[in-house]
Amino acid sequence: MSSKTLTIPARLLRDRFHKPRRAGPVRLYHRSPQVIAGRTVRTVDLRSDTVTKPGAVMRRAMAEAEVGDNVFGEDPTVKDLQKIAADMFGMEAALYVPSGTMSNLIAVMVHCRERGDEMIVGDLSHIHVYEQGGSAQIAGVHSATVTTLGDGTFDLNQLTSKIRHDYPNPHYPRSRLICVENTHNIQGGRVLPLSFLQELRSVADEFGLAVHMDGARVMNAAVALGIQPSVILQHCHSVSVCLSKGLGAPVGTMLGGSKDFIQRAVRACKALGGGMRQSGILAAAGKIALSDMIGRLEEDHRKARSFAQALLQCDPPLYELDLNNVETNILRFRLQDTQMSSVEFCERMAGVDEEEVKALGQGVQVLMFPHVGGSVRAVWHLGISEEDTQLAILKAQFVAQQHKLKSNRIS
Repeated sequence: MSSKTLTIPARLLRDRFHKPRRAGPVRLYHRSPQVIAGRTVRTVDLRSDTVTKPGAVMRRAMAEAEVGDNVFGEDPTVKDLQKIAADMFGMEAALYVPSGTMSNLIAVMVHCRERGDEMIVGDLSHIHVYEQGGSAQIAGVHSATVTTLGDGTFDLNQLTSKIRHDYPNPHYPRSRLICVENTHNIQGGRVLPLSFLQELRSVADEFGLAVHMDGARVMNAAVALGIQPSVILQHCHSVSVCLSKGLGAPVGTMLGGSKDFIQRAVRACKALGGGMRQSGILAAAGKIALSDMIGRLEEDHRKARSFAQALLQCDPPLYELDLNNVETNILRFRLQDTQMSSVEFCERMAGVDEEEVKALGQGVQVLMFPHVGGSVRAVWHLGISEEDTQLAILKAQFVAQQHKLKSNRIS
């Protein structure tokens, strides 16, 4: 029987476990399956939805794609993808670029046309935290931050207070752009309310600012709300939508906006090294991502919520989270016992020993990330099956049992 088809009965969980052998530090990236006592270790990779791999249909589309020189505007598959994306977003045009980071940077460069312009971003936004300060480093654009709230929004009064009204006073930058993130990564995949986006756009229009959405996972937001992406994006001037996360493509992000915006974006993309030639091979995967993969995102949301519910029901109790905050495929949770750090917990979830094999019938390596503020992040995607989710639940229960026994021995 292969490890992929093995089902682990819950009754195999024991009431008592021996102290596991401590191995060296666990590196939190995907490793090849281990073999312990002649058994293959099952890996459940919940680090990110970026670890998805293209399936057979997507690979076939890539192999058979009609291509041309995209820098010359002659790749028919890229043009098809850009038309599909623009229509889906409810925008005039779209541009296929290599990555989300590049897409966001291009948007900043186009909206903020002069070096020394300023954009306003949430202090926990991906653009501000995880993109190397590219807006300042490369585009010469200054960032003013507003406090990111628990649901991924920010206070609009605080936002208004950050808008500069002194141009052309030479002492200050000029406010040009507001950036939002939907769904919000650091805040655990939270979906921005439509009412917030509507009010935000009103503020932007009042002061002549543009609104850019880092919508890397905006398809998750649309599925969670049960609406078309265009309903969300009508409140934005531009959007960046990743194809290589939950949608399963190997490469690429779509940047949407007006025709004038995209014309300028093409120039910025070329300057940043994003001019890809026969890129229809990659764009073919993007077409499958947008046509076939959006509907299945609800499965990821359901599995994430199922795992979250299991953590709350775990005996002994170890995990802490608010189920109302589990809206899409990203789960953030904390450990009730401060004796175990998020780093140690992720090491235990990723590690496998003989005692676990005896208790569960096989080794289960669950990969997660220690996250902001001592929390743990787990992300569901098309590579995680229902069985994988159940195995991750059993492993979390096993770790909680082990931790309780260890604490009892110490006390």
